[in-house]
Amino acid sequence: MVGDVAELSSNGYVNGGGNGALEEKVDELRRLFGKVDGDPLRIVGVGAGAWGSVFAAMLQDAYGNLREKVQIRIWRRAGKSVDRVTAEHLFEVINSREDVLRRLIRRCAYLKYVEARLGDRTLHADEILKDGFCLNMIDTPLCPMKVVTNLQEAVWDADIVINGLPSTETREVFQEISRYWKERITVPVIISLAKGIEAELQPEPRIITPTQMINQATNVPMENILYLGGPNIASEIYNKEYANARICGAEKWRKPLARFLRQPHFIVWDNGDLVTHEVMGGLKNVYAIGAGMVAALTNESATSKSVYFAHCTSEMIFITHLLAEEPEKLAGPLLADTYVTLLKGRNAWYGQKLAMGELSLDMGDSIKGKGMIQGVSAVKAFYELLSQPGLNLLNPTENKHVAPVELCPILKTLHKILISREQSCQGILQALRDETMNDPRERIEIAQSHACYRPALLGK
Repeated sequence: MVGDVAELSSNGYVNGGGNGALEEKVDELRRLFGKVDGDPLRIVGVGAGAWGSVFAAMLQDAYGNLREKVQIRIWRRAGKSVDRVTAEHLFEVINSREDVLRRLIRRCAYLKYVEARLGDRTLHADEILKDGFCLNMIDTPLCPMKVVTNLQEAVWDADIVINGLPSTETREVFQEISRYWKERITVPVIISLAKGIEAELQPEPRIITPTQMINQATNVPMENILYLGGPNIASEIYNKEYANARICGAEKWRKPLARFLRQPHFIVWDNGDLVTHEVMGGLKNVYAIGAGMVAALTNESATSKSVYFAHCTSEMIFITHLLAEEPEKLAGPLLADTYVTLLKGRNAWYGQKLAMGELSLDMGDSIKGKGMIQGVSAVKAFYELLSQPGLNLLNPTENKHVAPVELCPILKTLHKILISREQSCQGILQALRDETMNDPRERIEIAQSHACYRPALLGK
């Protein structure tokens, strides 16, 4: 079902120069898609987690008043109910924001939130999204959204599809989407926001990223699939905290899309190295979980957190040298993305809650109010890949060849905690305090002074 789009906001994200500048950016994209008058550019967000919802809402805020030229909608599954505790909190959020309260009253939508607060009605996630509330980010009201719960209706004629799904769901959903695109004449453009990876071990070890999953599922050529990532916290971006991101992919699409997505507070750069940036976006989630554990177990000790940071960043540098021919180019973006994720990301939050005993591994990695914790599956994938003997390299300290994972003690420990469950969260501190732990500098020297690059890992 398609939701009511009355009173869509269009004044939150004007990109300097007003509607004229916005129309120029829309017209540039319309020309690339061969659009004629009366045929709007159709943009669809698939998946309504925090970042997927914010991304679609930013576009709606910026371009929603240009309805004859561009249409923006978002798909999410129907049926997910909002529990009583969340409904009560949502009611408090609504009443604390005069603008939101007035908007709901004008739209005759306020009463249902009153009834939900009293327990007389059950709200659903797709229902509240139409009013601008993302279930994974209740404290940050968005603009009203045009929500579609039928996937075929959402995507069949879409020109641009925004993948806001977790990497663990991307393949399955896009396989379904491909069935609806069999009769298409034009090829859509897909922008993936997903940060996560899978491991493929046969015929040789390699990483599979969400953009590659989409390509395999739909046969949309890689030149029409892009990745957008950066050091971003969704709620802060919607609240106009200054941020930047990078869109990666073929030049034909990434440059006009970078201009189209750019906002005064959200600067979008572009880069041609899609897969490497995408993998790095998944890698930082691995170590963010451990950072949360260390923070909780040491009562936020700055010293302990800095020790962990030194070790985890040295492992990340080592892994980038395995994956990238010119890893130095990734240093700034990767470090920035890691920094923000360790500070406030959901993966660090998850590690912290595990260590405090407020969450358990038996609860799974999809957490109420947060969504999918991508770092868990990424730990498994990176561990499996880097354990393969075919990737062995020389460890000069011991003068023998070892699998790359043997030089990544933090990754090994996170696997023992999260995947094989051989250790408790305390294991992360034991690893840091192990007297045999090498100086992080030595790991970086191994990466920089030996032929570590394994192009096959990224399918190169």
